[in-house]
Amino acid sequence: MRYGRMTKLSAPFRQAIRLGLIAGVVSLSISAVGMAELFGKRQLISGLLTLGQVIVFLPTVLFAYMQLRKQDDLRAIPALLQGFILGVISALPLVLLVIVANTVNIREFFPNVSPASIDLLTFNLSTAPGSTLLIFILGLLGGLTAYLTTLPEKVQAPIFKAVLVVLTVGLFSEILADRARDLITLRFSRILFKGKALQVVFAIILFFATAGLEVFQGSRREATKLRQAAWSDQQAKRYRYGRIAIGAVALLVLPFFLGTYLSEVINNVGIFILMGLGLNIVVGFAGLLDLGYVAFFAIGSYTMAVLTTQGSLALGGLTFWQALPICVTLSALAGILLGIPVLRMRGDYLAIVTLGFGEIIRILALSDMLKSLIGGAQGVLRIPKPPFGNISLVQPEQFYYIVLAGCLLAWFVSWRLSESRLGRQWMAMREDEDVAEAMGIRLVTTKLLAFAFGAAFSGLAGALFASKLTSIFPHSFKLEISINVLALIIIGGIGSLPGVVVGAIILVGMPELLREFAEYRLLMYGMLLVVMMLAKPEGFIPSAIRKRELTEFDGEIEPGEAQLEPAGD
Repeated sequence: MRYGRMTKLSAPFRQAIRLGLIAGVVSLSISAVGMAELFGKRQLISGLLTLGQVIVFLPTVLFAYMQLRKQDDLRAIPALLQGFILGVISALPLVLLVIVANTVNIREFFPNVSPASIDLLTFNLSTAPGSTLLIFILGLLGGLTAYLTTLPEKVQAPIFKAVLVVLTVGLFSEILADRARDLITLRFSRILFKGKALQVVFAIILFFATAGLEVFQGSRREATKLRQAAWSDQQAKRYRYGRIAIGAVALLVLPFFLGTYLSEVINNVGIFILMGLGLNIVVGFAGLLDLGYVAFFAIGSYTMAVLTTQGSLALGGLTFWQALPICVTLSALAGILLGIPVLRMRGDYLAIVTLGFGEIIRILALSDMLKSLIGGAQGVLRIPKPPFGNISLVQPEQFYYIVLAGCLLAWFVSWRLSESRLGRQWMAMREDEDVAEAMGIRLVTTKLLAFAFGAAFSGLAGALFASKLTSIFPHSFKLEISINVLALIIIGGIGSLPGVVVGAIILVGMPELLREFAEYRLLMYGMLLVVMMLAKPEGFIPSAIRKRELTEFDGEIEPGEAQLEPAGD
């Protein structure tokens, strides 16, 4: 019995050591590839914290949270001790790197392990005191994170949200400082920001203000829910319409506050939202894995280009508004044509065939066979901007409204489809095609409609893309586009409309705002996908059905796990 208790007691600590080693290896890899040094050049809080330090410390915090989140009824002292041990263990690989780098020349094998990266790990101190401080800080971070997980949710939420807000504002300090200077005054901007970082005083004020606001909202949240539960249908409808009206006004005035650069970023995000909503129908609703989705994007772009260009490849001489329905229609027809030969394919086979279709379209656009029609490698130039009356929507702030209208239309259609009989047929087909067919669902029609709607949205996005750039080339339609769109709906939440928006902001908007780290974009994509699959496989904002499925699955495996525990004692 005593041995069983000791085993049960020591198991969490063994897990803490194991996770600490994993966190340390992750931090070591981040330092060895040069990310820590490059990111260390971006300060978040002036003279206090850099982005490089955050990404080195982040694995320790995440693994400490993972260590404690599933342990019920854990007291503060054991939690603090587990987190501290995890943090100390995670520091050991970094300390080893510091010692080796200061002893021998390892840059022949790891050229990115520079003196600057070692200085970041040792806080510009010598080896012994710097390594000691690193161990202490990571141990402290692990312990505090573990301790916070033992606190009530009403205490955890304000602290975590306040930290997240401070880090996010610090990350985008350069852009926010520019907007504060343009919209208010230079003096006001300098009060809040110093260079590309937050002022220390403002960071402290922002932390406590965010935490205080969250506490205030938390205290009123339950009362608000009870009050709303007592509302009549008419009151609830007025409240919902009021929120929609406020959101609509905010979207309409947004470009006036964003400026040219941020409006351009929002336009890029909007185009990917359009594609994400289309692929969400194909993958999220119907369960058809399409890796050649960029093909319809290319068809929409080239159709808009040749129908509206003022160059030598002009075919129709149409305006943007005349060509737009043709782009959408041709893309939808292409989706149907793709769907016909793959009607009996599922899973991996379907993914491979659609991947091949996407590559065929790109190679045809690049070949000399269609050069007389779509320009080959030289592409199509002199595509006019969309007109609105006698005004040409040249500026990103103006083009924003075209993208917004397209996104709202696609959102409305997707929402109505998800609630329709066709949407339920798609979901039944996604769960089991054989059962769906046995229930009387016509798989041929249902699949072709999914491909058609998804391709139409992608064609609309392609048409907007061509008009925004005023020139297109085959190299703009690589496989990476399809992968990016698929990744954003996975990260946001498959089958979730708000999830598409969140995924597009994370995978498209944030990299555009952090172009100085572009060389590590694909690496960060991969890391984010791995973390999401391990920690939150349903996505940031999962659909209600997907969330319920995962909850039921967890409920099914928990009893089995509970039965296995006594056997190990």
